[in-house]
Amino acid sequence: MLELFAREVKEGLSQSPKRLSSKWFYDSIGDSLFIRIMNLPEYYLTKSEEEIFAKKTYQILSSLVPDSGEFDLFELGAGDGSKTMHLLTALKTRKFTYRPIDISSNSIDNLQKRVAEELPSIEVEGMQGEYFEVLAKLTTGRPKIILFMGSNIGNMLDERANEFLLKLSAVMEVGDRLLLGVDLIKDESVILPAYNDSEGVTAEFNLNLLDRINRELGGDFDRKHFKHTPQYDKESGVAYSYITSMIEQDVKIDALGQTYHFVEGEKVFTEVSRKYDEKALAAITNHTSLKLVDRIFDSKEYFCDAIYEKE
Repeated sequence: MLELFAREVKEGLSQSPKRLSSKWFYDSIGDSLFIRIMNLPEYYLTKSEEEIFAKKTYQILSSLVPDSGEFDLFELGAGDGSKTMHLLTALKTRKFTYRPIDISSNSIDNLQKRVAEELPSIEVEGMQGEYFEVLAKLTTGRPKIILFMGSNIGNMLDERANEFLLKLSAVMEVGDRLLLGVDLIKDESVILPAYNDSEGVTAEFNLNLLDRINRELGGDFDRKHFKHTPQYDKESGVAYSYITSMIEQDVKIDALGQTYHFVEGEKVFTEVSRKYDEKALAAITNHTSLKLVDRIFDSKEYFCDAIYEKE
């Protein structure tokens, strides 16, 4: 994993404009910071989807889970599993295997321990890796339910999201179901504070990526010379996160044998957060053989869990 991290950092900082992948936010420090973000008053996404899973559990079950028989429950980007625990609790008398997948081994380890302690009857087999790498491992011979929550699909622009869902649907069998959590298009006054909270936790989360490069790759990023810079374009429905250089400077990364020059005001792209309406959802599921069977909303209709069946 360190070799992949080094290669992607080298590739990203060699591009113009520079970029760093948001998947590398999630080390043990990043995991802890994201848990803090999820509990911030401005960060409505987790609370909205949590409400759906807590208050509409049985609507989810009726649309998502087969009435009888064994199955496998996959979760892509499982994180701390707080929302999923509502579903697992409701399913604890059923025979199935829960297979959480995450780029962070720390998240997988913690989630497996939590399920073992709180729901010991449920079989758990965690898998570490990137989404595209693990898709080929999803075939088990049993019906599949796949959870892709938290609007993680929104971390891909539409073309790549469609490519991802095409690959995902290709490893699904007829009748398999997918729950796709998506954040809905809203006013900037609601969305932008979610990525620029008053306590500065989101900024710390973004800038921790520079600290990780320093720790693991021997970089000499000086945090005080960079700042977290979020933007939101309501017309396109896309929020962007950047790390901006506040001065002209050079940064050396020993493991890469490279020095990178930054001009004052230069932005390093780190993350996209797509927001959806019906048209955008139709675009990313185009040609996937996924049929929409249900849409479940929170009380404010900020968030939607859309359920699809493979035809």
